[in-house]
Amino acid sequence: MDTFWLQVVFWAGFAVVFYAYLGYAFVLKALLLLQKQQSRPAYSPEADIPEVAFVVCAYNEADFIEKKIQNSINVACPADKITYYFVTDGSDDNTPELVKAFPYPDGTRWFLLHQPERKGKIAAFQRAMKVVEAPVVISTDANTEINTDAVLNLTRHFNDPRIGAVAGEKRIHIPRSSDAGAAGEGLYWRYESALKLMDARFGSTIGAAGELFAFRTAAYEDVPPDTLVEDFYMTMRMAMKGWRIGYEPLAFATEEASADIREEWKRKVRIAAGGLQAVVRLAPLLNIFKYGKLSFQYISHRVLRWTAAPVLLPLVFVLNAILCRTGSFYCPIFIAQLVFYTAAIAGWIFENRRIRLKIFFVPYYFCLMNIAMYAGFLRLIAKKQSVLWEKARRRT
Repeated sequence: MDTFWLQVVFWAGFAVVFYAYLGYAFVLKALLLLQKQQSRPAYSPEADIPEVAFVVCAYNEADFIEKKIQNSINVACPADKITYYFVTDGSDDNTPELVKAFPYPDGTRWFLLHQPERKGKIAAFQRAMKVVEAPVVISTDANTEINTDAVLNLTRHFNDPRIGAVAGEKRIHIPRSSDAGAAGEGLYWRYESALKLMDARFGSTIGAAGELFAFRTAAYEDVPPDTLVEDFYMTMRMAMKGWRIGYEPLAFATEEASADIREEWKRKVRIAAGGLQAVVRLAPLLNIFKYGKLSFQYISHRVLRWTAAPVLLPLVFVLNAILCRTGSFYCPIFIAQLVFYTAAIAGWIFENRRIRLKIFFVPYYFCLMNIAMYAGFLRLIAKKQSVLWEKARRRT
């Protein structure tokens, strides 16, 4: 290939990777400065919140479920405005028994939904939706703790009739002795939270995380039972129907980081497979002429990271090495890439030897995420990624 075209491909690839991970944030910030800022929803006192169905799907969560129940019933919400649904399908430890035996305060409205067969989280959640009557549903994972005002802060968004769902903030508890997986996961979610907030202010948050989100029952529709990232897919389908997806940083769910880097790898591969599945199933959303701003946000925030960036990273590296021969201009860029990837390899080596050097956490985690996209793709096309995924162990 002619050197000119090598340079064109290199700079195009470099620009896409930069835009996918950092550039979009700068573009979004600039667009927000030009756009009239949307007002924050007014704070709603407890008396003004709508009826809420609080759904927790728990599979073999005997170690966490009592703590989760206590955390859930401690939220600031009148007892006559909230009903709790604990779905324990397939659990073969004593999770259902612990739900039944829990000493609920007088006036607490709660239901246990259990069947012996395990069909996955989305099937369990959709069973709950068949009996839910409240106009607003809040979903949260069994192994997370939410803040006391989470319900109040989520439900106030529904004063806006355009809002179909609201994503809460995911926070990772990072111990001082954290490994690369834990530290990288924490840094990633802090960046993601800032980006999600800007997304919401510009137009719509691009998908909700299952740790904590709320939605209107009227906006809900069942999703295919084999959906791997049901929270993301469900809320994006709502957005495609014209609903806005809000974001509330004052409603947050905190969970422990993955137990180790191997557990984080399993989680990343599952999410990668689910993300690629979602890109295929949400293909109409790529039509920017039909969906406009929503398509722009979706492609910029998610599609490029899940598809183009992992492919372009090694290509940019190889082309950069070749272009070093054409002149010294490309050498500093190649050296910077070489240092970055060397740091990632060093992070992997040190992690395996239980040596924690934080300077290597970011490059190691970045490479881990992108390699996981390849593994997720292979699992998806081989149909080896089931909705009955093995849970990643969390720190205790």
